[in-house]
Amino acid sequence: MRDTYQLGVSDFPDVILMVTRSDTSRKLTQILMIIAAVIAIAVLYLAKEVVVPLALAVLFSFLLAPLVSCLQRIRLPRILAILLVILTTGAIVGAGAWTVFRQLVDVTAHLPVYASNINEKFVTLHASKLMSYSRAQKEIELLSQKIGVLSSSATFDRTHPGAGELGASPNRPVFVQEAGQTNGRLDTLHGVLGAMVSILLVVVFTFFMLLQREDLRNRFIRLTGRGHLNLMTQALDDASHRVSRYLSLQLLVNTCYGLIIFTSLHFIGLPHAILWGALAGSLRFVPYIGAPIAGILPSAFSIAVFNGWTHTLVIMAIFFCMEVVTANFIEPHVYGRRTGLSSLAILVSAVFWTILWGPIGLILSVPLTVCVVIVGGHVPSLEFLTVLLGDQPVMRPEAQYYQRLLAGDEREASQVLDTYLKEKSLEALYDSVLVPALSLSEQDRHGNVIDEAAVGFITQTTKDLVEELCLSSGEHKPSDPATKAMSIGNALGTSEEVATLRVLVPKKIACVPVRDDADEVVAIMLAQLLERAGHFAKMIALGSVDEMLAEVSKAAPDLVCLSALPPYALSYARAAYKSLRAQQPQRKIVIGLWNYPGDPAKAAKEISGGEQDHICTTLAQALLEASGIVLAASAHKTAAQDSLPVTV
Repeated sequence: MRDTYQLGVSDFPDVILMVTRSDTSRKLTQILMIIAAVIAIAVLYLAKEVVVPLALAVLFSFLLAPLVSCLQRIRLPRILAILLVILTTGAIVGAGAWTVFRQLVDVTAHLPVYASNINEKFVTLHASKLMSYSRAQKEIELLSQKIGVLSSSATFDRTHPGAGELGASPNRPVFVQEAGQTNGRLDTLHGVLGAMVSILLVVVFTFFMLLQREDLRNRFIRLTGRGHLNLMTQALDDASHRVSRYLSLQLLVNTCYGLIIFTSLHFIGLPHAILWGALAGSLRFVPYIGAPIAGILPSAFSIAVFNGWTHTLVIMAIFFCMEVVTANFIEPHVYGRRTGLSSLAILVSAVFWTILWGPIGLILSVPLTVCVVIVGGHVPSLEFLTVLLGDQPVMRPEAQYYQRLLAGDEREASQVLDTYLKEKSLEALYDSVLVPALSLSEQDRHGNVIDEAAVGFITQTTKDLVEELCLSSGEHKPSDPATKAMSIGNALGTSEEVATLRVLVPKKIACVPVRDDADEVVAIMLAQLLERAGHFAKMIALGSVDEMLAEVSKAAPDLVCLSALPPYALSYARAAYKSLRAQQPQRKIVIGLWNYPGDPAKAAKEISGGEQDHICTTLAQALLEASGIVLAASAHKTAAQDSLPVTV
C-alpha cells in the first residue's frame, strides 16, 4: 500500500520558480516571434520595389544554375557561362515578347473588320429572347422611369414652388464637376521606365547571385545556422533542389501546353494562333486565374471571327479538356509531391502574396511558400509552418482513428480504415492501426484520462469494424490445410518437410484473451488471420479464468495463442500461462504481448517462468510463430512414425 501525503507550495519553491520562469520565457519568445513576423511583413510590403526584383532574381538563379553548371563542366569560365546563359535566355524571352506584341497589335488593328460579325451575333442573341418577356421587361422599365420622374418632379414642386429652370435661383443650382487633367505621355513614360528599371534589377541580381552563389550560401548559413549547420545545409539543399526541379518541370509542362494550344487553334483556322498559344503557356504560371483567362481570350476572339457558334464551342472544349487532363493527370504525375503544399495552402499563399506584391506576388506565391515549408521542416522552432502549409499528414493513421473514436465519429473512423486498406493488407491494418489504437485507449484508461463509457464505445466499435472488414475481404473462410502446408513448406524447408506438413498440419488453434475487452478484440483479429492462413482457429470468449480454461479443454486445440495488450498485461498473461500449463503440460502456447515496447525476451521469461524465451509483439509474428511450431511438431511426430504414408 502506497503512503499518501499532501504537498504544499512551500515544499518545492525552487521547482515552482523554475517552472514560472520557463513559462515566462516561453510567452516572451512567442511575443517576440509575432513582433518579428509583423515587422517582416511590413518590410516586404513597403520595400516591394526592391524585394520583388530580388525574389524574382532568386527564382531565376534557381532555374538557371543547372545550365551554368553544365557549361562549367565543359571548361567554360563561370562568368562567361553566366553571361551566355543570361543573354540566351533574354534573347529567347525578348523574341517571344516581341512576337506576342506584334500579334496583339495586329489583332487590335483587325477588330473593326469583325465589327459587323459581332453586331450580327448580338442581334441574333437579342432576337432569340421570348418576345413576351422582352415586351414585359420594357414596359416595366418604362413605367419605373415615369414614376421616378413624376415623383421627383412633384416633390421638388411642393418643396420649391416657382423655382424655375436650373440656375434661375439659388434653390436650383447647376452642379459643376471639375475634370482632372491627365498627364498623358508622362504617366506612360513613368510606367515604362519603372518596368525597365525592375527588369534591369532582376538581371543584375540574377547575375551576381549566379556568380557568387557559394559565397551567398555560406554567408546565409553563417547568419542563420549558428549551432545548426547540419539543419541549415539540409534545408538549403532541399529548397534549392525542390524549387529548381519544380520550376523546370513547370516550364516544360506549360511550354508543351502552349504548343498544343497553338497547333489546335492553327488547324481550326483561328487567326493569330501563335499569340493565343503563347498566352496560354504564359498565363498557366499564374495560379487559379491564369488558365481561365487563357481560354476566355481566344474563345471571345472566335466569336468575332467565325460565323456561327461551332468554332467557339470547339475552342472552349479544347481548353476545357486540356486543363482537365493537365491539372488532374499530367501535373500530379510529373510534379508528384515535389511542392509539398496542400491545396488550401496554395490558395492562402496566393491571396497573401497577391495582397503584398500584386500580380507578381501571385506568380511567385507557390515557389516562395515552398521555401517557407522546407525551412519549417528542418528548423524545429518553425515546424508549425510545415504543419499548417504542408501536404503531409500530421497525424498517423492509428492516432487519427483513435481521435475520431474519442469524438464519437464512427463513420469517419471507418473511412480511415478503408483508406489505409486500399494500399495495405488486412494484416498490416491490424498491426499498424487497430492494435496501436487499442493500446492508446488502454494507456488513457489506466491513466484516468478517459472514462469507462468511452473505452467501451471504442472497444465495441473496433470489434464491429473488425467483423465488417473480415466479411468484406472475401477471404475469411479457411483454405485447404494441405495446400497451405505446401506453401509453408516451400517457404521454410526441404521436400521432406513439405511431405510431413501435408499430413500433420494442426487443425485447431485457440485464441484466448487474458484480461479485458481490448485483449478479446485483438484475439478476434488473430483468429481471423489464422483462418485466412489455412488454420482452424477458435475464439475463446472473454470470461472468468475457469470458464475460459473449460472452453479451451473442450476445444482440445493443438495450439493456444494468448492475447494480452499492455501496459498492465504481464501479470494477467503470467496467470493465464500458468493455468494453461497446469491444465495440460505438453500443450504448445504462443504468447502474444501486442505492441510491447520493452524487451520481448525478458517479458517472455517473466510470463512463462523461464520456459520460453520469446513472445510475439505483432499479429504477423504470431502467424509465423504458429507455422514454426506446427513444423516442429510435425517433424517430431514424423520421426516417431517413419512408416506413416504421405497423402495429399
